[in-house]
Amino acid sequence: LQIVDFMKVNYPKIKGFNRPGIYRMKQFYETYKDNLIVSPLVRQISWTNNLIILSSTKTIEEKEFYIRLCIKYNYSKRELERQIKSGYYERYLLSPNNIKQLNFKGNLNTKILDTYSLEFLNLPSNYSEKDLKTAIIKNLKLFILEIGNDFAFLGEEFRVNVGGEDYYIDLLFYNRKLSCLVAFELKQGPFKPEYVSKMNFYLEALDKDEREINENPSVGVILCSDKNETIVNYSLSRSISPTLVSKYKLELIDKKLLERKVEEIKNSYKEKI
Repeated sequence: LQIVDFMKVNYPKIKGFNRPGIYRMKQFYETYKDNLIVSPLVRQISWTNNLIILSSTKTIEEKEFYIRLCIKYNYSKRELERQIKSGYYERYLLSPNNIKQLNFKGNLNTKILDTYSLEFLNLPSNYSEKDLKTAIIKNLKLFILEIGNDFAFLGEEFRVNVGGEDYYIDLLFYNRKLSCLVAFELKQGPFKPEYVSKMNFYLEALDKDEREINENPSVGVILCSDKNETIVNYSLSRSISPTLVSKYKLELIDKKLLERKVEEIKNSYKEKI
C-alpha cells in the first residue's frame, strides 16, 4: 500500500499502480524471474498480452508457447484470447509432427493440426460443403489465424486444367515457411478413402503446372468433419504424395478435455522411460 500511495502522489499520470496492478506485477516477477529462457521473451510482447498469458495458462511450457506465438505473429489481445480459449496449445501438442514426416526442408515447427476449431463460422446444423466454403471465405482472416499466419490465400475454386478438362480445388494457399502450395479440400461428412485419389490428382496438376522450381512439392489437406484413424492410415499407407487428413469442429472443444488428453500422453511417455 505504501508503494501505491507513493506512486499516486508522485506519479499520478502513470496507470496500473493500484492494489490489483501491484499484485499482478509481483505475480509476473515471481513467475519468470528464475527462467533464463522465458524471461527475455516476455519483454518482446505487450503488457496486456503478458497478463492474458499469465492469468489464462497453467504451465510454464504453455506460457512460453503463447509468448513465442505472440512474438512470431504479433497477436492482438482478441486474437490471443481466441487461441487460448480454443485450446490451440493442446491441439498443437496432440497433432503429429506431420510436416517432418513429409521430409520437407522447411520449418519443421510448422504443423498441419489434427483438429481445427471453426466455431467462428456459425454454420447451421444442416450446412452443405458449399456453405462451409462460403463461410470460410467470409471469415478468411479468422480461418488463417486458425490454420497459421504463414498461410497466404491464393484463391477459391482454383482451376487446374488436365487433358483439356477443368477441375477446381476448393481452397489454395501458399505456406511461406514450407515454401509450397497447400490445397484444401472441404468435406461436410467423415473422411472416405476415395478422397485421397482425388487429392493426389490435384497435387500432381499443381506440381506440374503451378509449382516453381525452388518450391517444395505441393501439400494436400483433406478437411473433414470427422475421421477414423485406422481408415486414414490404410488410405494413406501407399500414397506417395504429401496428403494429410484433418478434422474440424464447429464449436469450441472442451479445453479441459484437451488438457486431459495431453496429460495422458505425457504420463504414457514417462511410463516408457
